[in-house]
Amino acid sequence: MDSSGNSKQEVKPFKLHCEKPYDRHHYKVVYDDGTYKVYDNYEEAQVLWWNRNGNFLSHIEVLDIKQKSKGFK
Repeated sequence: MDSSGNSKQEVKPFKLHCEKPYDRHHYKVVYDDGTYKVYDNYEEAQVLWWNRNGNFLSHIEVLDIKQKSKGFK
């Protein structure tokens, strides 16, 4: 217990389960005029966001990639 009488909970560390690249999403960088560009990885979207060369950006949308079915045909 701490000095206020509350019990402390132990925080468990985060463990990485897979070293493979995370590629379940595409990233749509939207400009304030409604135009956009889609990137297949977040690092490229971040580079555009931080190095926008005077263009005004609205937001980044995370788009799910449709997965191919792995079942029977």
